[in-house]
Amino acid sequence: MFGPDICGLTNKVHFILKQKNPKSGEYVEHHLIDPPRVPSDKLSHVYTAILKPDNEISILIDGEAKKKGNFLSAQDFDPPIIPAKTIPDPNEKKPEDWDDRVRIPDPNAVKPDDWDENAPMEIEEMEAVKPEGWLDDEPEEIDDPEATKPEDWDDEEDGVWEAPKIDNPKCQTAPGCGEWKRPMKRNPAFKGIWNPPLVDNPNYKGIWKPRDIPNPNYFELDKPYFDPIAAIGIEIWTMQEGILFDNILIAKEENVAKSYRDTTWKPKFVVEKEKQKAEEEAAGSDDLGGFQKVVFDVLYKFADIPFLSKYKLQILDFIEKGEKQPNLTIGVLVSIVVVILTAIFMLIFSGKKQQPRVEKKTEVAADTSNDQGSSGEKPAEEEKENETGGAAPRQRRRDT
Repeated sequence: MFGPDICGLTNKVHFILKQKNPKSGEYVEHHLIDPPRVPSDKLSHVYTAILKPDNEISILIDGEAKKKGNFLSAQDFDPPIIPAKTIPDPNEKKPEDWDDRVRIPDPNAVKPDDWDENAPMEIEEMEAVKPEGWLDDEPEEIDDPEATKPEDWDDEEDGVWEAPKIDNPKCQTAPGCGEWKRPMKRNPAFKGIWNPPLVDNPNYKGIWKPRDIPNPNYFELDKPYFDPIAAIGIEIWTMQEGILFDNILIAKEENVAKSYRDTTWKPKFVVEKEKQKAEEEAAGSDDLGGFQKVVFDVLYKFADIPFLSKYKLQILDFIEKGEKQPNLTIGVLVSIVVVILTAIFMLIFSGKKQQPRVEKKTEVAADTSNDQGSSGEKPAEEEKENETGGAAPRQRRRDT
């Protein structure tokens, strides 16, 4: 399975390989880890999956490499295509006397004598006085005097007709109507349910886990197996119209896909960009809009910095809010600066230097096209190309 997916918090270009485990006989879906994001504009885009004989996979968007990985690497697919050699023993049970509580309620603690668990959270404010002019006998709502029973109303079928209620006009000029009650205030004597303080557990034995045993479903593999491609299907669920799919290509040479992309997608993309620019100018786009676009493009690059990976989703969420409401640009900048400073602070004072994620170096022809298609291919160097265009579901801007 290969292609863009935007649904709720999901925003990714999927690559999923479904492969049969030769030991268990079960088919398992293996998802590419950390796939690229889908461009957020409404232009046509072309997605490419390049599968090479050396087990390398590259995902391109509009001809630009966005993700590289290796089919047999446990860091690139979840679950790994090659299972773990050992697994926790499913038959081993935690001993009944194993205490894994780090802290426990202090057995020697005693509830203070003045602790009243029955004291309410709020009490009446006894100093309050009913305002003068309060109308005790007037209801807050009255029957609408102008309402009339509909002519087609049948009491036997529709029940007894009652006039709709309206606000009592007498209450609009008075401090209030109906029964007056003193306002409530927080009870200074409220303490809630008493609980003993926690202390270190003297019987703590640590976190229990079962011993590892050889994985009966473990197997070794030199290359992933791809079933022959018999058909291509498009799986789509959307509440928006105007999403188009065309030019799906499966080829064994990158240059074939590149040539096809250059002659079909690229000319259309250029026209769409020019049309979009003209529409923005006609709508009165000013320098501020262009400035905001540059700012958001820079922020997307910040989100890809390795030591900020822990905060990537949070940063992307801020950016998305800023794109939807341009007047919040300054607030978004401040929020992201706070996140970055927090990350730097934790990095400095944690005493541990985070290692940047190392991606396996892969060569991709500079002129390779980015296409979208289905993922099942033979191990020979093959490329799947699919072009999408039109109005897309709610999307975020691209990762750059």
